[in-house]
Amino acid sequence: MSEVSRALFEPIKLRGLEVRNRIWVPPMCQYVVDKQDGVPVAWHLMHYGSLARGGAGGVVVEATGVVPEGRISPQDLGLWNDHQRDAFAPIVELVHAQGAKLGIQLAHAGRKGSVYREWGTEAPGTSVPVSEGGWQTVAPSAVAFPGLAEPAALDQAGIDRVAAAFAAAARRAVDAGFDFVQVHGAHGYLLHEFLSPLSNHRTDSYGGTLENRARLLLQVVDAIRAEVGQAMPIAVRLSATEWVAGGFDIDETVTVVRWLGQHGADFVDISTGGNVKQAPIPVGPGYQVPYATAVKKATGVTTSTVGMIDSAFQAEQIVATGLADIVMVGREFLRDPSFALRAAETLQVAVGYIPAPYRRAYRR
Repeated sequence: MSEVSRALFEPIKLRGLEVRNRIWVPPMCQYVVDKQDGVPVAWHLMHYGSLARGGAGGVVVEATGVVPEGRISPQDLGLWNDHQRDAFAPIVELVHAQGAKLGIQLAHAGRKGSVYREWGTEAPGTSVPVSEGGWQTVAPSAVAFPGLAEPAALDQAGIDRVAAAFAAAARRAVDAGFDFVQVHGAHGYLLHEFLSPLSNHRTDSYGGTLENRARLLLQVVDAIRAEVGQAMPIAVRLSATEWVAGGFDIDETVTVVRWLGQHGADFVDISTGGNVKQAPIPVGPGYQVPYATAVKKATGVTTSTVGMIDSAFQAEQIVATGLADIVMVGREFLRDPSFALRAAETLQVAVGYIPAPYRRAYRR
């Protein structure tokens, strides 16, 4: 394979962390913790190891609850105790052995928690009652997501516990060997619920103005930075629009990203939607890229993009033309865990991390 320079395969540096390329794997829920204890299982070792072996630069572990009631489903991962931390360590070690960097998405599902997983149940996406292992969900306001159980509004003590839980989980992530953490502030989960005037009806210092609605997110980032020190990069995932009038939008996103940069966040992953059921989302190839581009150009903060990016040339065009700094490729990596190596071959880039037993499959 001839030597060709492509932007997609240029390294990127975040604080002291250097990642080998710009083609990463975003968090994608697996829902396989059948013991419902939040502890990683063999599937996770295989899943994340294969993505790293397949040439991804960075891989982000799926939404991981910072508290038991922060999970989406009872089968989600967690990082609220040391047993979970220790079970993550071999996964981190395997990913590192393949040359990739591993992050973890720290999450609290808020009012969208305690639901049946997407498969293996007769009622996917509906609330799991307490009698069947579910829990009382929480939110900024006692406003239910359509079709789900009503949440309890968090009081100040509950809000402080949330921020502390994110920080404690970040400390465990450091101890397990993770390279960075991503704070989940998107897709209608708790931190996004606070950001959105559609779900946040509070009248105290956490509601009303954008500054108030962003207060908990910034409190979480501050708490994590204080816990992990200055070396570890912090990412934040945001939904840049809710696709309906009156919701959290791109202008507010730009302002929040500027604040995040001031509070020590290193890059943002820009997605959309998730807080409005059946929002009129115009889904298509690269449909969220313009939002990432708008954030990047307005703020100068390192930005990744995600959403129906499934070809090498599409990913290269996004990075090469400055539309985003990093491309997150999700479902195509599920279809082909070697997508990054296949992209390198398609783009005629010589990479030095094709595993020796697999080299016979690639042109030289």
